[in-house]
Amino acid sequence: MDVYELGDGEPEVAVVAAIHGDEPCGARAVRRLLDTDPDVERPVRLIIANEAALDAEVRYLDTDLNRAFPGDPEADALESRLAARLLEEVEGCTTFAIHSTQSYAEPFAVIDSMDEVARAVAPHLPVDVVIQTDAFTEGRLIEHPHTLEVEAGLQGSEAAADNAYWLTRAFLTATGVLPAPGADDVVDAGGRDDVEVFRLRDRIPKPEADEYEVFARNFERVEAGDRFAAADGDEIRADEPFYPVLLSPYGYRDQFGYVADRVGTIE
Repeated sequence: MDVYELGDGEPEVAVVAAIHGDEPCGARAVRRLLDTDPDVERPVRLIIANEAALDAEVRYLDTDLNRAFPGDPEADALESRLAARLLEEVEGCTTFAIHSTQSYAEPFAVIDSMDEVARAVAPHLPVDVVIQTDAFTEGRLIEHPHTLEVEAGLQGSEAAADNAYWLTRAFLTATGVLPAPGADDVVDAGGRDDVEVFRLRDRIPKPEADEYEVFARNFERVEAGDRFAAADGDEIRADEPFYPVLLSPYGYRDQFGYVADRVGTIE
């Protein structure tokens, strides 16, 4: 684990990258930010969490770090030990965790619940969508208080790395670490009232098969009876209307993604 600190004093803001080693966009964003040597108005801690998996270009070495919290400092599994240490590093911090996905090219935010931090920060991020996970967070860092995740784009893409950088700058601006941007800065200092919120309701199971397809588009309503996926050519149709979230043919081992409800916008 690599930990960097900018500014004087004990940080109350943290950025966490490379929880998954096959998602390099966050680590690239952190290193790009460090290279700019920014003047900060309050201290911040920048963390590259699973450096060993990042170097190996694999998701994890022993177990999925984002399913291992709160972890165990005495565990045999590397990621269990990392989880315990990472929680110590972000204790008391408003925390921003950077991920990427195989299912959607545009960045979006993920929260456990719509608390005051999410309401204050999410409208300042360059995202159009926030996902509220509720009960689907077991073992994930997002369960930690005042934590926001972002999916920066497609895993391994240059766009995801660039998105991750600007998402990080926007988060640090919203939390007072970086000064408000000037008129020509890419980061938007003003909050928005049109960020859509979707709440996860259920998983979409994936039957055993050799080949999978998806036909629906994430965050676009699927009507009852519509086909939205297929397994070995057998179409799967919706029993009732829903919004698909994180829908992809191979992003998960045993599910296509999630059923979600659109609950409105951040007010």
